[in-house]
Amino acid sequence: MKPVHLLAVALLPLTATAAHASSDSAWSAFQADVSKACVTAAKGLIENGRALADPYGSEHFGLAVVTGNAKGAKVTISTICVYDKKTKRAEIGGEIPADQLLVKP
Repeated sequence: MKPVHLLAVALLPLTATAAHASSDSAWSAFQADVSKACVTAAKGLIENGRALADPYGSEHFGLAVVTGNAKGAKVTISTICVYDKKTKRAEIGGEIPADQLLVKP
């Protein structure tokens, strides 16, 4: 066998394991964890926050947008949240007015 083929055969079990490492239920639990941590992190800025979490995040971080009423005001705002997958801690960015957070196809 050629060395390249040996390497491919040696790595095959690792790729199979990685593909099965995260199930749909694990990704759903991850989204729920990110959402909960981000809403909690945003409590000083947003009342009754709701989070929209990226289903998978990046390699090291969960990502979400938290939206709700600005604390002590009747205006809707959002903030961007980053959730560290390793430490399970969330941090938020600054206030984004609702009229500036628009996504159009």
